[in-house]
Amino acid sequence: MIGKKMEEMLNKRMNSEFYNSNLYLAMAAWFEAQNLPGLAHWMEVQAGEERGHAMRFYNHIKERRGTIMLSGVPAVPVKYKSPLHAFEEAFNHEVEVSADINKAAEAAGAEKDFATAIMLQWFVTQQVEEEASTAAIVQQLRMAGDSKGGLMQIDHHLGKRKAG
Repeated sequence: MIGKKMEEMLNKRMNSEFYNSNLYLAMAAWFEAQNLPGLAHWMEVQAGEERGHAMRFYNHIKERRGTIMLSGVPAVPVKYKSPLHAFEEAFNHEVEVSADINKAAEAAGAEKDFATAIMLQWFVTQQVEEEASTAAIVQQLRMAGDSKGGLMQIDHHLGKRKAG
């Protein structure tokens, strides 16, 4: 069985992951409106991954016979100054997610909740990838600067992202 403190933390994290999914889907919609289908596709895939992350928390709480507490998902931003701005926001958001995951992992260790600690280790590793991938795109967009051709190449490349 899962402890109440851990249950609360995991429910909060689960609901945050649903928010993340909506955030990236909103970014995808913004990219579609900018006629950048590759960037939109990348964000759509990311939104699906985030929903999968939420379900990992959901299933862990369920398997540990905890109480699943779904909350309303706050509204997400829907407008960005530029593709670079959107990806900078995505990167900054992933850094915040990493900090939250680390706090949960620290709490699981302190409570000697080894099952949750092991589950959270997957997320710790995943966040390294999440930060690295968004940071790389930020750097590419910065290098492209005002080059429309550079932006189109990045858009084409990101449109090839595979789910999972």
